[in-house]
Amino acid sequence: MKTSLSDNQHPPAVATALRTDTLADSVLILLGLTVVQRLVGFCRAVLFCRWLQPEQLGQWDMAFSFLILASSLAVLALPGAFGRYVERFRRQGQLRTFLRRTIVLCAGLAAVAIVLIHLGRQWFSYLIFGTTDQAELVTLLAVSMAAMVAFNFLTELFTALRNVRVVSCMQMGLSLVFAVLGICLLLTWQCTATSVVVAYGGASLITAVGAAWWLRRTWKASPPVAVPITHRALWANMAPFAAWVLIGSLLANLFEIADRYMIVHYSTMPAAEALGLVGNYHSSRVVPLLLVSIAVMLSTMIMPHLSHDWEAGHRARAAAQLRLFLKLFGFALSAAAVAVLFAAPLLFGVAFQGKFAGGLAVLPWTLTYCTWFGLLIVAQNYLLCAEKVRLISLALLIGLVVNIGLNLLLLPRLGLLGAVLATTAANLVALLLICTFNHMLGFHIDRGTRVILALPLAGCLGPWVGLLVLIAVALEAVGSNRLLSPEEKRQLAEGWTKYMERFKGLRYAVSPQKTGSA
Repeated sequence: MKTSLSDNQHPPAVATALRTDTLADSVLILLGLTVVQRLVGFCRAVLFCRWLQPEQLGQWDMAFSFLILASSLAVLALPGAFGRYVERFRRQGQLRTFLRRTIVLCAGLAAVAIVLIHLGRQWFSYLIFGTTDQAELVTLLAVSMAAMVAFNFLTELFTALRNVRVVSCMQMGLSLVFAVLGICLLLTWQCTATSVVVAYGGASLITAVGAAWWLRRTWKASPPVAVPITHRALWANMAPFAAWVLIGSLLANLFEIADRYMIVHYSTMPAAEALGLVGNYHSSRVVPLLLVSIAVMLSTMIMPHLSHDWEAGHRARAAAQLRLFLKLFGFALSAAAVAVLFAAPLLFGVAFQGKFAGGLAVLPWTLTYCTWFGLLIVAQNYLLCAEKVRLISLALLIGLVVNIGLNLLLLPRLGLLGAVLATTAANLVALLLICTFNHMLGFHIDRGTRVILALPLAGCLGPWVGLLVLIAVALEAVGSNRLLSPEEKRQLAEGWTKYMERFKGLRYAVSPQKTGSA
C-alpha cells in the first residue's frame, strides 16, 4: 500500500531525540557565533587584499564565484529543498530513508560533475578567467567543489533539523580553518589565487568530515522507518520543488556574478587588466559580502520555523514573523552600511595599503545593492513556504536581464562604476518583484516595510546624511505606530523582557555562591 504525503494528511508526530532550537534562540546563537566568525573572515579578507596583487585577487574572486555556482548546479540544488521538506519526513518517521537516498544521489551527481569539469578544463578556464592558461587551476576547482558540496549538504540538513548550534559550529570551523590554511599557504607556498583555492577546498573538507560525526548522532537519534515509503512517494512533491530551487539557485548565482563575467568578457580589456578591475571590485565587496552572508545564514535559519508554522496552518503568524524580521534586519543592515562608509578611508587607505582606489569609489553603491540583495534573500522565504519558487526565479530572471542589459550600456562608458550601477538597479528590480509577488499571495507590505526597503539609498548621499536618516527612522519607529505596529512593539518588548530574565538567571547561576563562614 503506497504512502501519500499530501498536505491534507496530519499523521501523529513521531517523537525523536533530535534537539531543535526556537527561532529566538536560533537568532541569538547564530548572531553570537557570527560576530566571531565574521571577525575572522574580515581579517582574512584584509590580509588577502594586502598580499595578493589586484590580478590575483580578481582571479580568486572569479574562482570562488564559479565554486558557488558549480557546487549548487552539480547536485541539482537538491539540498536547497531540505528546509521545506525535512520536517515533513521527520514527522512521518522516514528521516533515515530520506537521508540515505539523498546522500547517495548527491554523491553520484558530484562525482559526475568532477569528471566533466576536468575533461573540459580548458573551456572552463576561458569561461572563468578569460584565458585558457588556467586549466590546472580549474582541476583544483573541481576537487574543491566536491568538498564544498559535502559541506553545503550537511549545512542545509542541520539547518532544516533546526539544530543551529551545529550549523554555527560548522560555519565557524570553515572560517577558522580557511583562514589558517590560506595564510599558511600564501606565506609558505605561493602568493597566488591557487593557494587560496586549495585552502578553501581543504577547509570545506575538514569541516564536512567533522560535521559527519554529528550526522551519525542524528541517524542514531532517528527512529526506524515507521511507514515504508516508495521512491515515487519520496520524490513526488520534493522533486518539482527542488527543480524550481535549482532554477532559482542558478538564476541567483548568475544574477550575483553576471557583472564580473561581463567585466572579464565585455570590458574590451586584456584578461590580466580585466581581472585587475575585478580585484578592485572585490575590495569594495569585502565588507558588503559579510553583510550578505549574514542575511543568507539568517534567512536559511528562519525558513524551517516559518515552514513549521505554515505546515501547522498558522500562515498569518508566519507572515507576521517574516514582516517584523524584515524591518529589524533591514534597519540593522542599513546601519551597518553607514558604519562601513565612516570606516572606509581607514579600511582602504591603511588596511588595503591604498591599492584599490577604484573599489573605494564604488563602495556606497556596492553597500546599497548588497543590502537590497540581503533583504531579497529574506523576503523570498514567504514564496518558498507557499511553494511558489517559480516566482522567485521569474524575479531573478528579470533582474538578470536588467543587469546584463545595463552592463552592456554602462560598462564601456563608465567602467567599474557602470557595472556596479547596473547591478544596483537589477537588485532593486528583483527585490520589488519579490515583494509584489509576496503581496499577491497575502503578505501585507505595510508603511514600515516600504520605508525599510528604501532606507539603503540614504548611504549613497554620504555617511553623515545616512546617519541622520537612520536616527530619524529610529525616532519615528519609537514615537509612533507608523513604522512598527503596536503588536510588533509588544512582541519586541516581551522578547526583550524574556531574555533579560534569562540573562539574569544565567548570571545568578554562574556567580560565586556566598557562604555563611570563611
